[in-house]
Amino acid sequence: MPDAWEDGAGYESYVGRWSRRIAREFLRWLAVPPGSAWLDFGCGTGALSQTIVAEESPRWVIGCDRSLAYVAFARQQTGEAHAEFVVAELPDLPRIDEGFDAVVAGLVLNFLPAPTQGVAAMAARARRGGTVAAYVWDYAEGMQLMRMFWDAAVALNATARELDEAVRFPVCQPDPLRALFEGAGVRDVLVRPIVVPTIMHDFDDYWTPFLSGQGPAPGYVTSLSPGQRAQLRDRIRERLPTSPDGSIPLSARAWAVRGIAA
Repeated sequence: MPDAWEDGAGYESYVGRWSRRIAREFLRWLAVPPGSAWLDFGCGTGALSQTIVAEESPRWVIGCDRSLAYVAFARQQTGEAHAEFVVAELPDLPRIDEGFDAVVAGLVLNFLPAPTQGVAAMAARARRGGTVAAYVWDYAEGMQLMRMFWDAAVALNATARELDEAVRFPVCQPDPLRALFEGAGVRDVLVRPIVVPTIMHDFDDYWTPFLSGQGPAPGYVTSLSPGQRAQLRDRIRERLPTSPDGSIPLSARAWAVRGIAA
C-alpha cells in the first residue's frame, strides 16, 4: 500500500499541527544565528519552513518536496518574500554557491528509500561547518496518537503489523539515527528527544484526521470496509484516555538529530 501525500489540509490536521510544535523546540536546540540561509528538505506542507520564517529571522528559506500538491499548499500558507518552495526529487535538491548555513528535514528521513543518501545530499548542500539536522517521530513508543492507533489495528488484524511505522522505520531511534548521520559523513552528531503535548478536544478531533488518507495510518483506514473501519474506530475509542471534559490527553515524542557538515 503506497503512502499518499497529496492533500495538504488533510496532512495538517493529522500531524502537521503537531510537527509545528516539535519544530519550535527543534529550532531552539539548533541555535542557528539570525540572517542564515536555510534549506528545508522534504518540506511537506511547510510546517518547519514556516516556523523558521516566524522565529529564526532567516536571510532566506528554500523548502523543497517531491509532492506538487504539498509545495503548492506551503506556498499558499506562507506568503513570505524570503521563503521559496520548489518541487525537487532527491538528486536535484536546491543548491547555493556558498552553501546553506543550515539544512534541515522534518518527519521525512524514514520515508526515503535510501536514508543515508538523503542525509549525504543534505550535507552536500550545507557550507563547511554548517548545521545538518532532522527530526522524526518515535513511532515505537513516544508518538502516542499513532501508537494507540496501530496497537488497536493489530489487535483486530495481525497483518496490519507490517504497516506499523514502528516496524517499517527502525531508523527512528537514537542509535540508528546517530549511525545514519555519521555514515553520511556528518560529524559531531548529537541526538535528543523532544516531547510536546497533543491534546485532542474530543474523539472526533482524534479520529477525523485518520480519514484523510495522508500517510501510512490514514492510508490503512481508507483501505478498510465501512464495517472494519467502524470496528477499528470503536476499539480505539475504548482504549483512549479521556478527561472529564471529553478531551484526550496524549503526548508526542520525536527524536531530533544534528551535526556539522564536514
